[in-house]
Amino acid sequence: MKTNITLLIAFLLFGFNITFAQTSNEDCTNNMSLFAETVKAKKYKEALPYYRKAIKDCPKFNLSGLYKYGEDMFEGLLKAATTDAKKVENINELLMLWDSRMVNYASKSPKGKFEAKKAELRYEYKELLGLTDEQLYNEFDSIYKVDLENFTSPKGLYIYFKMMVSLYDKGLKTPQQLFDKYDDIVDKIEKEVDENSTKLNQLIAKGEKISSKDEKYKRFYTQTLAAFDKITPSVDQELGDRANCEVLIPIYQRDYEANKSDGVWLQRAMNKLYAKGCKEDPMFVKIVKQKNTLEPNADTAWYLYVITGEQRYFDQSLSLQTDPLKKAKLYRKLADEFKFKGSNSKAREYYYKSMELNPADASGYLQVASMYAGSVKRCGNTNFEKRAIYWLAANEAAKASSDTASKYRALAPSKPDIFKEDMSGKTIKIGCWIQRSITVPKIN
Repeated sequence: MKTNITLLIAFLLFGFNITFAQTSNEDCTNNMSLFAETVKAKKYKEALPYYRKAIKDCPKFNLSGLYKYGEDMFEGLLKAATTDAKKVENINELLMLWDSRMVNYASKSPKGKFEAKKAELRYEYKELLGLTDEQLYNEFDSIYKVDLENFTSPKGLYIYFKMMVSLYDKGLKTPQQLFDKYDDIVDKIEKEVDENSTKLNQLIAKGEKISSKDEKYKRFYTQTLAAFDKITPSVDQELGDRANCEVLIPIYQRDYEANKSDGVWLQRAMNKLYAKGCKEDPMFVKIVKQKNTLEPNADTAWYLYVITGEQRYFDQSLSLQTDPLKKAKLYRKLADEFKFKGSNSKAREYYYKSMELNPADASGYLQVASMYAGSVKRCGNTNFEKRAIYWLAANEAAKASSDTASKYRALAPSKPDIFKEDMSGKTIKIGCWIQRSITVPKIN
């Protein structure tokens, strides 16, 4: 008898729990529906009570609904906020949203990504929140140390280094700490660029007939590479003259003996000396030769080529490098060298070779376009022919940037010019180093 009563009670409690769970799910569903609809309609103030109920009662109910719409809502509220107090309130709730996501959807919310989002937001409103550069640097530094793999935000990596520069300028970091962090950030950026380039090149190789899913990924990788392409020069600008030859060489002279058996130190030192134009200095030569003795690789062979100009070292560099992306970078370096020396034809040849190996990096077309544009005054026989070279520049630039292509086209002959010279649809052969033909646009 007691057993039957116990089973009856257990059954009733089980039924109650099922009913409660169903009711709870219904409440979550209804509330989430109202929340989503108001956010879609951009009625952010009306959406806030629905959000607060959802984050309190149903934090694990709907990842995309609650957290994605929650971000949209707070971004809208922040833009609309008219008082500092209201901005701080919205900032704090948005930060708590990301905290909740990392707790309730840990496997889909890596700290490297979402802690970076938090730190970026706090940086954006650092004056309002009363934050120091040191506090922000420490936040980013913690992310770097805890989850470097998922710390992939171009903006976050840039701010991280910017804060390091600020601390260096205030005397809170040493030159070596500054240079080490620069190398850390550059290495991370190169890794992310290589990974996204590889994935994008795989999709490019499939041709135009790819699935909608692949097309979505293709846009993502392209946008990511564009973002890194934008912040890379910004990182270099932040470093600026803090790492010129006058600063770097004494440091490397001082630290050489202690680090001459450290391959990483030697690699970073010669990379930085080369990047900062110190390749004529004996210290650069000394470091390169030591690295070549200790760990000969494609990079040291390349630098030996830079030092000596001997083709055998460049050939050796290519033979040692088997990775297509890294080989593309070698061709790109050689192209840049030829461009710097004014050997435009050779530079163009190696820019093309670089892009054949790495189609994801179309920036070589912009370099070729700039060489064409820079040759307007010395290539072409008449004023019309000279300005027609801008069409060549535009055609090259269009393969990488429609905005840049438009700027070049605006400098080319206008329709009245074409009509006046009677050149509509005709072909112009440009000699000089360019050795290309241009078909003049037809006009009605």
